[in-house]
Amino acid sequence: MAAHADSIADVRIAALAADRMKATDIVAFDVSQALGITDVFLIASASNERLVLAVAEEIEKRLFVERHLEPRTREGLTEAQWVLLDYGDFVVHVMHDDAREFYGLDRLWKDCPAIDLGLPEDPSAAPNAGETAEVAETRSER
Repeated sequence: MAAHADSIADVRIAALAADRMKATDIVAFDVSQALGITDVFLIASASNERLVLAVAEEIEKRLFVERHLEPRTREGLTEAQWVLLDYGDFVVHVMHDDAREFYGLDRLWKDCPAIDLGLPEDPSAAPNAGETAEVAETRSER
């Protein structure tokens, strides 16, 4: 059984929020076959503790505003090395660069199918928050 479409849609919202906050190496894995207790793991990196918290906060905000979702549990807010947001059907991991390298979640789940998050390839081509597609297009033509 593959990840549910709603889980994938929610994870894409979370990934876009992380991308807007300048998180790096944003990936998602369909872990539904391997785990059975959740559909998707989203992993994003940040270069410092303050950014880890900001990314996690933005993800929570976007998911609440757009999908009326709140995490079942939130862990790691005190240390801000690895913030885990458990939404049941999917789990978000926002990790400090050093913690991500040390724990190697990407290596652990590499055999699971990756999920296309639909993130813009070029960060300068991504619309700014609140910017319409037409404004972004006009900006990119300059």
